[in-house]
Amino acid sequence: MISLLRRGLLVILAAALPIVANAAPGQSAHDIVSDTTTRLLADLSANKDLYKTNPSKFYDALNGIVGPVVDVDGISKSIMTVKYSRNATPAQMQRFQENFKRSLMQFYGNALLEFKNKGIEVKPAKDESGDRTSVDMIVTGDNGAIYPLSYTLNKVNGEWKVRNVIINGINIGKLFRDQFADAMQRNGNNLDKTIDNWAGEVAKAKEVTDQAAPKAAGQ
Repeated sequence: MISLLRRGLLVILAAALPIVANAAPGQSAHDIVSDTTTRLLADLSANKDLYKTNPSKFYDALNGIVGPVVDVDGISKSIMTVKYSRNATPAQMQRFQENFKRSLMQFYGNALLEFKNKGIEVKPAKDESGDRTSVDMIVTGDNGAIYPLSYTLNKVNGEWKVRNVIINGINIGKLFRDQFADAMQRNGNNLDKTIDNWAGEVAKAKEVTDQAAPKAAGQ
């Protein structure tokens, strides 16, 4: 069974996948999540066989589409925290953003192709009058298990962008922040080493949540 973390990251990628070409300026956060999830399911249905035989094409598509939709800069700084990001050069921040996106594609791309669900329900819209809101979703797995998700979206230059996701009570942003801080300690506060080896930290985060998944899912 696909782990809880993998399921959640699949869905955050799902929410991001088709937005770039289709999201209208000023579109609500709720509509972005709802409309693009529907488009993703249609896209996977049409192209899953192609993606399975050519995963690099799938990873390239994800990398090209996710970037403009997700608040990658905000997420990267949040993972590093002010303690480390304030001392990072623009080149280091850019490299970390690229490594972060690439590692997610590598570890979770195949799982996205394998993901099956019985239903995805986007909950009614919440107040979007400010610069921060959340959109809740319920995913029902093919085994009948229910996975609640809550997306956090921030306004960046007037457009809603995904900043974080909480999956069945597991805060993915916090999980990666903890992994980054731990890696910095192990690497003697060597920022370059931590950035260059970030794919390994994503793998460790996956293992941590794999172990916690049965308990978190009430199994």
